[in-house]
Amino acid sequence: MERQLMKERNAFLKKALETPLEVKKRPQIPPPPEPQKKKVPKSLASDPNAYKTVSGGSQYKFGVLARIVRHMKTRHQDGEMHPLSIDEILDETNQLNAGPKVKQWLVTEALPNNPKVQEVEGKYLFKPPLPVRDRKSLLKLLRQHDMKGHGGVLLDDIQESLPHCDKVMKQLDKEILRVVRQTDKKQIIFYHDKGINFPVEKEFQQLWRNTSVDGLQDDNIEEYLNKQGIKSMQDTGPKIKPIRKKVRKSRSRATKISDNEHMQHVLQTYDDA
Repeated sequence: MERQLMKERNAFLKKALETPLEVKKRPQIPPPPEPQKKKVPKSLASDPNAYKTVSGGSQYKFGVLARIVRHMKTRHQDGEMHPLSIDEILDETNQLNAGPKVKQWLVTEALPNNPKVQEVEGKYLFKPPLPVRDRKSLLKLLRQHDMKGHGGVLLDDIQESLPHCDKVMKQLDKEILRVVRQTDKKQIIFYHDKGINFPVEKEFQQLWRNTSVDGLQDDNIEEYLNKQGIKSMQDTGPKIKPIRKKVRKSRSRATKISDNEHMQHVLQTYDDA
């Protein structure tokens, strides 16, 4: 049996060797075409910022605006108060490559509607959050806030509004109080009224700090004080009486006229009848 299998195997191999094999070649897939490079104009190739002007869109425009606002703020803090035209601003911020559309957008929309910029006769200035320019104006503002009960002023707003802020704050160090707000750790500046300096016992200080008025309105606090026999502080300023204008009433003179006086020459009396 094994001999028979060996013969068949040898005959199969011999036949397989004599039969030529046809090998089909796989079709070659051509490589993908290389993407065509866009030709960049010489003016754009030499100035990379100009290319940003063309392709940046709205993101580029707001980038130009942010740079302008930062520059105007720095000018104000350095004490430069004179306004600038749009061309002067673009020149000082090294953005003269801004296109006409961006420039038109700045003049008609961006700068007039920006809360940090104010327009003065076609030119532009930084608009600070506080109307202070020197030591005297800052001290006056803090004193007014204290008298009217408005509290203190954020140091961030003072630094943004007051030229040469660090130098001025050192000069006012003995006339102000600095308090750190616990909610956001920001520093609040108060006017230091030396006329109300008096010692307070620690017992009363502890009672003051432990008393919470969260969620209470002024009316509720005043009502509570009145129930405890404590009068709340009232406005002690001079009261101005309203001026009442005297209205003169026009008096019509009453003239007695008999009913038929104008008909005396026509009417007849019938008393005899």
